[in-house]
Amino acid sequence: MSVKKFNPVTPGLRHKIANTYAEVTTDKPEKSLLASSRTTAGRNVQGHMTIRNVGGGHKQRYRIIDFKRDKHGVPGVVKTIEYDPNRTAFISLIFYKDGEKRYILAPEGIQVGQEIISGESVAPEVGNAMQIGKMPLGSIIHNIELQLGRGGAIVRSAGGFAQLSAKDGKYVVVKLPSGESRMVLATCMATIGSVSNSDHSLVKSGKAGRKRWLGRRPRVRGVAMNPVDHPMGGGEGRASGGQPRSRTGLYSRGKKTRNPNKASNKLIINSRKK
Repeated sequence: MSVKKFNPVTPGLRHKIANTYAEVTTDKPEKSLLASSRTTAGRNVQGHMTIRNVGGGHKQRYRIIDFKRDKHGVPGVVKTIEYDPNRTAFISLIFYKDGEKRYILAPEGIQVGQEIISGESVAPEVGNAMQIGKMPLGSIIHNIELQLGRGGAIVRSAGGFAQLSAKDGKYVVVKLPSGESRMVLATCMATIGSVSNSDHSLVKSGKAGRKRWLGRRPRVRGVAMNPVDHPMGGGEGRASGGQPRSRTGLYSRGKKTRNPNKASNKLIINSRKK
């Protein structure tokens, strides 16, 4: 896991810090696990722009990822570690003993040729998936289910990991990357280890063009607009614009936006805000 800093021979390289992709073993994806992916450029079915600053970008194909890890008791071998344009983490191609192929999120430290397995009574080793309630306390986990059988929903981005901190009846207490501690059903599945590509946070684009390749268009600051266009616009000179808020007037700091009657509130022990 490493990044590379470039010599400033051009303005775009002066601040560029790129991933070396030393862990990636191939650039050819498994064709049977590819799906077409159409971009909407932020438009709805009427063609009206509903999301600003989105559009363009390089053509991508979606990789079908096994977030459920429901192939219990069948061992599989890691064949490749690949780049996925749809997510920050790397993915791994698994060849199972019954002949099926699946992509999974690549954990940190996984190696080509390593054998992994999922099930209720498997060893808590990196890459294996099992019920959270069967894991030892203090385990580092990712790709955590919140609803039984729905597949991993949280802790899936590059470098992310959660920690199993307690067991309480039919629930376990998991500390998430945000600092939040919440209860999760002990029968839900999760994968041992942290997510790969932990150096993703160190990467710097270096130029605006690389953002355009990712499908992100230029964003105009609110303070640079006129009062008719943004609540923070207008003023003489470089006015601060007052309290930071969105174009619709929603405050970016301080105002609580979570529904106080949300059903999952009772499962949160310590909020990330406290």
